[in-house]
Amino acid sequence: MSGARLWIVGAVIAVAIGFLIFQGLGSATLYFYRVDEAVAKRDELGERRIRLEGLVTEEPRSGPDGTEFDVAGESGRTVSVVHAGDPPELFQPGIPVVLEGHFEGEGFASDRIMVRHSEEYEAENPDRLAEANE
Repeated sequence: MSGARLWIVGAVIAVAIGFLIFQGLGSATLYFYRVDEAVAKRDELGERRIRLEGLVTEEPRSGPDGTEFDVAGESGRTVSVVHAGDPPELFQPGIPVVLEGHFEGEGFASDRIMVRHSEEYEAENPDRLAEANE
């Protein structure tokens, strides 16, 4: 292999590694807000991508843009959410979730839902957890 080819291959590998590192750091730097904090900072956040934690308050509904539901904070503030896609299997009212997305107007547009469950939930619902892990 000539020196020029070796240099090109090395450059391509370096760019690929740089891209992977950049993507990984981008996901790791998403700011995490609870509903109350996010609502208070909504204007400041604009349409920046964040993680939003809240408690699902009602059964999800199918809407024209995806699955719709509300999440509430500790103070009782709520945010309407439109999630692109289907929620995970463990998703249900009364369970805490972490959503990834951004504010759109007064609501939150989500493209990822992570269900958080406590030891109490695990003890009360062992079958649901086993089904979700299969």
